[in-house]
Amino acid sequence: MPERSSLLTSPLHERHVALGAKFAEFGGWTMPLEYSTGIVKEHAAVREGVGIFDVSHLGKASVTGPGAAAYVNATLTNDLARIRPGKAQYTLCCEDATGGIIDDLIAYWFDDLRVLLVPNAANAAEVVRRLTEQAPTGVVVTDEHEDHVVLAVQGPLADEVLTDLGIPVGHEYMSFATATFRGEQVVVCRTGYTGERGYELIAPNAVSVPLWDAILDAGQRYGIVPCGLGARDTLRTEMGYPLHGQDITPDVTPVQARLGWAVGWSKPSFWGREAMLAEKEAGPRRSLRGLVATGRGIPRPHMTVSLTPDVPLGEVTSGTFSPTLRKGIGLALLPPFVEDGAEVGVDVRGRREIFTVTKPPFVDPSVREV
Repeated sequence: MPERSSLLTSPLHERHVALGAKFAEFGGWTMPLEYSTGIVKEHAAVREGVGIFDVSHLGKASVTGPGAAAYVNATLTNDLARIRPGKAQYTLCCEDATGGIIDDLIAYWFDDLRVLLVPNAANAAEVVRRLTEQAPTGVVVTDEHEDHVVLAVQGPLADEVLTDLGIPVGHEYMSFATATFRGEQVVVCRTGYTGERGYELIAPNAVSVPLWDAILDAGQRYGIVPCGLGARDTLRTEMGYPLHGQDITPDVTPVQARLGWAVGWSKPSFWGREAMLAEKEAGPRRSLRGLVATGRGIPRPHMTVSLTPDVPLGEVTSGTFSPTLRKGIGLALLPPFVEDGAEVGVDVRGRREIFTVTKPPFVDPSVREV
């Protein structure tokens, strides 16, 4: 008999099989990479209409108890004082000694007694471990990684689809509401990873299949398209959103990643604070920049970026073909003396292709539209 895979699967796995999905390993999970429509059409559906993603591989963890919100605020980089309960916040979990990024995640602040964290799949256990080890008495960190699905309904017509289903929409960007579906609570988050207006629904596994089916049924009149992680990657790259494990890692700090906006610099404590303050004062030795092809070259991770053929600058961290721009785009860690507008070379399979250094996003976002 064949050896059973140790990879986790979504509760919706059989639905994806029935839709003809091609699968890939991601963060210890087997998840849909693309469907029969293909990545380019899935990408276009999100930019122009509406798509649905199963992103249940994302981590889920609750921090609860007296002082839960204060504890999260004392460990993760961003400052909850910038928002209020009912809002979501992009934040970072960093190495205390170096400031290196262990993970980037979204914190959903319910109240002072509960914060829901959504880290990346591969790092969820490590984030939970670190928070658990230092949690003060009365604060409990609960790993809910495999207990809930996350469905991302993204695109200009996302509101229409969910409205027809009776799901509350229209709340402001980076906020959330709750709904009831078949007797279970669903958290409806105005968040996403595509740059388009949309929502992420966090629901118990018990209603995962009927919720997926209901969204697809409601979305038929709007041309909804099931989308895989391939389109999610091209969409996020067009926005310049970093991917942990490629653009940000424990060897990359928020200062280098140009994520200083997600750091509460005036907070008295968070993991990595002293190292980050020192680097901010001295200036980083490299920073994450955007690359746009002037020709036909398509950058891929680990390709060398050079000023001249004999002067390497760094390497591509993320790279792809942009379906919207119809050209190659990428992200790279480059020295600070390389200015926006400069032309650099990328070694694309032994051929030096010219790219322009720029500041993402590469396309105009609509994620914040009212």
